[in-house]
Amino acid sequence: MLAIVVVVACFIGGTAEAATNLKPFDSVVLRGIVEATAKELMLPGTMVLLRTPRGNFHYGYGATELGGTQSPSSRTHFRAASNTKTMTAAVIVLLAQEGKLRFDEPVSKYVEGVPNGNTITIGNLLSMRSGLYNYTSAPELGESLDRDPARVWAPQELLATAFKRPTLFAPGEEYDYCNTNYALLGLIAEKLEGAPMAQIFQERLFGPLGMTHTLLPASTSRTIPEPYSHGYLYGSSSFALVDAPYPADLQAAAKAGSLRPNDDTNQNPSYAFAAGGVISTAEDLAIWIRALVGSKVFDGEHQRQWLDSLVPQDPSRPRGQKYGYGISEITFGPNSVYFHGGEMPGYNSFMGYDPVNDVTLIIWTSLTISLDGKPPANTLMLKMLDQVYRVSPLQ
Repeated sequence: MLAIVVVVACFIGGTAEAATNLKPFDSVVLRGIVEATAKELMLPGTMVLLRTPRGNFHYGYGATELGGTQSPSSRTHFRAASNTKTMTAAVIVLLAQEGKLRFDEPVSKYVEGVPNGNTITIGNLLSMRSGLYNYTSAPELGESLDRDPARVWAPQELLATAFKRPTLFAPGEEYDYCNTNYALLGLIAEKLEGAPMAQIFQERLFGPLGMTHTLLPASTSRTIPEPYSHGYLYGSSSFALVDAPYPADLQAAAKAGSLRPNDDTNQNPSYAFAAGGVISTAEDLAIWIRALVGSKVFDGEHQRQWLDSLVPQDPSRPRGQKYGYGISEITFGPNSVYFHGGEMPGYNSFMGYDPVNDVTLIIWTSLTISLDGKPPANTLMLKMLDQVYRVSPLQ
């Protein structure tokens, strides 16, 4: 469950001037790019939803199951993985807005036994600056998913896996993308609300926004609502959990057609919890990212705090990718996009919104990692934005 990369700006609503940043729209060209890229990356299926002032593009390539005939659509369910973090962060910001917590409070106020818990703040968790070990990097998690995909994981088990390992740095000193942070935030939200995250998401976010095809499933559930896409991954689940390249022999066998990807659709996603357990559709994620970035979730003060939380991941590259309270930002030329990505065994995805140019882009693929070791949704995203903007993110 890794982060993904894209772009966003600081004010809401497109303008006539901003529209000059966009190229003429050509859906035939876009479709050709999706098809060529999907074939090159050997994707079983992918869905691309693009909305701009110049036109809209919805295209499902391939099939929702290997050997099948049903094409993906914008209402096909898939596992949204780490896009869930934007939702967990939004709940925490709403709790702050209501005065139920503060971003500068220590995590030890809510959860016991956290290494450096007296100095790690809620803000550190949100912005990936806690220094805690990432539980999805633990080899035993990937081994367990391969051996027993039906296993039900409790958040406390996942945290214990992280807490028995040394911290990486002092709180606030560095950036490190870490699912442990968001498992903790989920437990904090549940403690304050007195309800499970599934209910909190539904009552605070999904219901009010009309996201009728989005849910956090029960920890015992391995199924996805119809219609859904199967999800695939070559080799062990560990390839989706850590940044490890495919070995040469696996790549060769897959390219030769002698190795088929594993179907990981029915892995129990309870290990992802508030860091990556949500199931959604392209249509619903378009509603969500546009509402989140477009000031439909927080009040004005907390929208500003949410935006101000974005700081460069690498301080030596001030115009490089930023991460804040469950959201990323990257800038190219005069353009910028707020976004997040999702990655777990079987699925890879991206959602982004540019409020200045009013551009929404949602992509999911039913292959977690392409044989070149890259997130396929990211590859498609860059090619789509290259066709949308006059200044390309590829430059």
